[in-house]
Amino acid sequence: MLIKICGITNEDDALAAVKAGADALGFVLWPQSKRFVPVEMAARIAELVPRHMQRVAVLVNPSREEVERLLAAGAFDTLQLHGDETPEFCAQWKGRAKVWKAFRVADAASLASLAGYSVVDAVLLDSYSPTSRGGTGQTFDWLLAREAKKFGRPVILSGGLTPANVREAVVAARPDGVDVSSGVELSPGRKEHERIREFIRNAKTEITT
Repeated sequence: MLIKICGITNEDDALAAVKAGADALGFVLWPQSKRFVPVEMAARIAELVPRHMQRVAVLVNPSREEVERLLAAGAFDTLQLHGDETPEFCAQWKGRAKVWKAFRVADAASLASLAGYSVVDAVLLDSYSPTSRGGTGQTFDWLLAREAKKFGRPVILSGGLTPANVREAVVAARPDGVDVSSGVELSPGRKEHERIREFIRNAKTEITT
């Protein structure tokens, strides 16, 4: 199971996540986020990460030109699209990067949109908020993640995960990956390294039992 630490804004947090055993790091390149990091800085940090790890660019409604420039820089191997990107937009990058499409989940009806996104490499399920594209610290019904698997794409569970609840979440949702941001933070964009270690340890404990 993939474990992603998202909202990385500095080298210390990135290297702490690497050392703790994370599989992927996320860099939020959307200026309206509290965890925004400029693409040049994100690329410098991403270059420090071992190549076996996924380096995820988190974007909201980017233009085609923005994505082209991002991929040309070569620092990121995965696009996590958190806006209203269409399946056709997602399909453009197949073969050049992995593409994850994020969906905000309020209830079972929220899953209907997944049907049109067979082109993506994974779907990321986050908690619905009318004012935020992620990082809310709120959970949703984890059983809906099991239901989402019927659409045939790997499911990454996000939204309100913490070291204290990730084991329960994995048992309930049986996701293909988990994604944490605010649940391991001291403040937005600043991670608490012991919480990163605890989160990964607790998630992996459930994987092996």
